[in-house]
Amino acid sequence: MAESTPAAGATPAVTMYTTTWCGYCKRLKRMMQDDGINFVEVDIETTPGTAEIVEKVNNGNQTVPTLVFTDGTAMTNPSLAKVKEKLAALAG
Repeated sequence: MAESTPAAGATPAVTMYTTTWCGYCKRLKRMMQDDGINFVEVDIETTPGTAEIVEKVNNGNQTVPTLVFTDGTAMTNPSLAKVKEKLAALAG
């Protein structure tokens, strides 16, 4: 499991399920890092049990990037704008 570099003491706002070869994952990861969004990155090919999490929210498919937020909701291959919108809603 790889982790982004969150600010000291910051709780990751989202978990990003990825693979090493996914171009969409790399792009969204870079954009979220550039925007200062705290997240944990989990490679579904190397972390046992995580492919099943992705399959559960994607009707049996291992589609990445899949983001799971602190409220338990998920998004598959979202835009940065959608991620920011969701995080703003969670923040209240």
